[in-house]
Amino acid sequence: METQETSPERGLPSETASDDVAGTAACVQSVTRAPLNRRAFLGGALSGAAALVAVACGGSDPTATPSPLNTPSPLPTPPPLPIPGMPRPVVGDYSSYLPFVPQDGSPSGGALAPEPTLTPTPTKTPTPTPEPPTPTPTPEATPFPPGPPSKLGLFVGHNDPKMFDLLATQGITVIKTLELDSNFLAQIKKTSPNTKIVARIDLPQIDLSTVDPLAAAQAFVQKVLVFADDPGRRSYIDAWEAYNEPVAGNAAEMTRLANFESERTRLLGERGIRSIVGNFGTGQPPMELWPAFLPAVQTAQQYDGWLGLHEYSAPTIYYLSTAENKGRTPGVTPQDSGWLTLRYRKVYDEILRPAGLVLPLVMTELGVDGYVQPRPGPPDARGWKDFQGYWAENGYGLWGPGAYVEQLVWYDDAMRQNDYVIGGCIYAFAPTGGWESYDIRGPVSMVLEQYLSVHAPA
Repeated sequence: METQETSPERGLPSETASDDVAGTAACVQSVTRAPLNRRAFLGGALSGAAALVAVACGGSDPTATPSPLNTPSPLPTPPPLPIPGMPRPVVGDYSSYLPFVPQDGSPSGGALAPEPTLTPTPTKTPTPTPEPPTPTPTPEATPFPPGPPSKLGLFVGHNDPKMFDLLATQGITVIKTLELDSNFLAQIKKTSPNTKIVARIDLPQIDLSTVDPLAAAQAFVQKVLVFADDPGRRSYIDAWEAYNEPVAGNAAEMTRLANFESERTRLLGERGIRSIVGNFGTGQPPMELWPAFLPAVQTAQQYDGWLGLHEYSAPTIYYLSTAENKGRTPGVTPQDSGWLTLRYRKVYDEILRPAGLVLPLVMTELGVDGYVQPRPGPPDARGWKDFQGYWAENGYGLWGPGAYVEQLVWYDDAMRQNDYVIGGCIYAFAPTGGWESYDIRGPVSMVLEQYLSVHAPA
């Protein structure tokens, strides 16, 4: 991969201060966007593997609660999943890292490469965003040339009419939304019939240390069916999440999460409603805990479900990937991977494929997120807007909106190289309060609209 040269996909000029703005790979057109939220869900399956994990951890789940929703009998317990060379789940508690490294600093079982040590990512609490400086006039930029269909999508918290300008390109693959108004959902499908819609209801986080997984699954299904089985919404929503960015502290907790996801996936699946399981936060779960979650993936596969992951990095989207330190347009190959962005490839290549559990994947959130710590760049930066100065000073583009879209296009190139990826949702368009620095309305949307218009399905 070359470092500072023109990208054949983007047709960008080489890196110079004078032509940097023109090289932001963007044809500016008028577009704006709708707000987004940042939460996700889980996935699960009751299996012999889950039972083995619970035993290995020296504990068991609370007594299963019979489900009043169970019309069919529960699924038979599947046999343990054979995963050659897979390390056993970590036994007992461990500190949570982003990404994860075992407490003794060594990889578990020798089968997985050690992850870089980062301090735990704090709970994401919206913080006031300072007033932005006087905006720089929008420059004219070199348009993206035509190319293969995009897999980029949007995280949408509520309806913003400008979002439909992007949908009208037919290039938006997937929408993740907490806005469940039936007219809004219907308009998405009318504007872009092939766009998938992933929905979630807002819930407090699940406590995996004490939860009864089966009772929790039944309670969740009772709440979500009000929307998921509503005739005015059902035909528009393609998959439902549960809890957003759940974090298991040990293998026993991951087993409870898997059991929860398995049961709610089964209960919804028996009604013809698809689940999207996982929706783990950036750098989660630790690679050592994936074996305990595989029963959930197995159930999702049985009921035509999907897997959801979040992938962010900072100060650029390349940080802690194999494209790091390779310049502004580093290119991407099927062999590239990472510990934050492109981590999904490690999960599929090292965990899911050996287990025969390759299922469709949606990145239900993605982008640049300064909550990754420690990292280079401004220490208090959060969303992409806070990194524009860093990008200008370090050769990633003098105009922030264009520089950001270039990074998103790099990630889009990667997703296209993996057939199992449905798409990825950029966070965020017109986000809820406290997340303004992530907002892609305005110039980013304009650049993105031009890109999508020449990367839509034929």
